Amino acid sequence: MNTASAQETRWLTDEEQRTWRAYMHASTLLEDHLDRQLQRDAGMPHVYYGLLVQLAEAPHRRLRMTELAMNAKITRSRLSHAIARLEKNGWVRREDCPSDKRGQFAVLTDDGYEVLSRTAPGHVAAVRQALFDRLSPEQQKALGEAMRIIAEGLQPKDAGADLPWLR
Repeated sequence: MNTASAQETRWLTDEEQRTWRAYMHASTLLEDHLDRQLQRDAGMPHVYYGLLVQLAEAPHRRLRMTELAMNAKITRSRLSHAIARLEKNGWVRREDCPSDKRGQFAVLTDDGYEVLSRTAPGHVAAVRQALFDRLSPEQQKALGEAMRIIAEGLQPKDAGADLPWLR
């Protein structure tokens, strides 16, 4: 007998259901809000903006593709597609890794850095307006703590873990 089916389902309480649905509703609306702002201001989706930010903050504005996928929490194939689009725009270029023939680096170009510099103020304003301006400092702290706990719990350290960047 399957142990999962042998155990009684722990259904969500009414309050947990309200919290879960509020989270789903808010996270969907927030992602859509940020995507629309970035598409309008820079012609890119939110995930591409996040990749450019990571590269801008990296030493020499470059990261190995595997590290970039891990940091972005996306599959390698999704990253490869995104980098191809960013390359087409002239915002990123790929470089081979001299110490690993299979490895590649993604490098933020000067044009990519300029787009990011122009886009960042509007994006920060959108994030602030959509999230931080709606919460008290105590609520912001509680949200940050809760999200860190959830992220840590969902990101196992096991070598065989089923994580997006390993797919």
